[in-house]
Amino acid sequence: MEKVLGMIGLYLAAAAGTLVLGLAGRWYDRKLTAAIQYRKGPPWYQPLADVLKLFYKETLVPSTARVTGFLVAPAISLAAAGLAAAMLWAPLLDPGGSFVGDLVVVIYLLLIPPLMTIMGASASGSPQAAVGASREMKLVMGYELPFVLALLAGVIHNGWTLRLGSMASQSPALYSVSGALAAVVVVLALQAKLGQVPFDVAEAECEIMSGVYVEYSGPPLGVIYLGRSLLAAAMPLLVIVVFWGGLRATPLGIAAFAGKYLLLVTLVTLIRNTNPRLRIDQAMRFFWYGLTPLAALAVVLALAARSGAGWTWL
Repeated sequence: MEKVLGMIGLYLAAAAGTLVLGLAGRWYDRKLTAAIQYRKGPPWYQPLADVLKLFYKETLVPSTARVTGFLVAPAISLAAAGLAAAMLWAPLLDPGGSFVGDLVVVIYLLLIPPLMTIMGASASGSPQAAVGASREMKLVMGYELPFVLALLAGVIHNGWTLRLGSMASQSPALYSVSGALAAVVVVLALQAKLGQVPFDVAEAECEIMSGVYVEYSGPPLGVIYLGRSLLAAAMPLLVIVVFWGGLRATPLGIAAFAGKYLLLVTLVTLIRNTNPRLRIDQAMRFFWYGLTPLAALAVVLALAARSGAGWTWL
């Protein structure tokens, strides 16, 4: 029992730490965006102030909403994001702290937030939210296949292991052709999972008034904000664990990990600020006809690299 309670405490601490990191990442994202647009940007405490302001406001529930689904969806999304973040920290801090197949569990957990977004929007009874939910469903069907295929390339490159601890302790797959292609696919798919430009069609403020979130206010909207901050902080961890060699417990290793993390967060922000929003049909074509073949090619190259023919650079 003590061991179980200890594990629960560690997971909660890891999730809380990732949430703080996510809020800091929000500030960095906004500050970098402001620099790109020649503005000053917000103070460091602005993301926390935004959340606290939402938690002090009233919760308004539409009369047409199915209340339970509408209010429970953000909480489930936050819990899934927190658990996924904790599971990604485990192999980084202690490679023996992961378990067989935890990569599969993380993939499932990362699928829950978009599904809860669809459920909450559908339960709101709003036509604008219904349009956003429809777009979110299409996005999930578009990016999930190349996302899984790209992770499969990482699994193959790391010796067919589904254990995150083993993947984090091996040579980085990113320094091979298949690993680099797969990492590109994963980063772009994660951009869609985060609902970031150019894949923010489910929100599209100028079209459907925030879409999936249009009816949310007060604490539920604050929970959504926290969940998205958690996801934004957890996504770079997945790329580092699977493709970029994890974390080494040395001063140089910690500095390298911080640099990798900051580089990925910067890349996501730059993609968001340098691309226009895609229409839903354009996004679907991009995932099905662009990223999916690229991810399949990464899988084929990873298989060739593991064939024993000496093509390890693949």
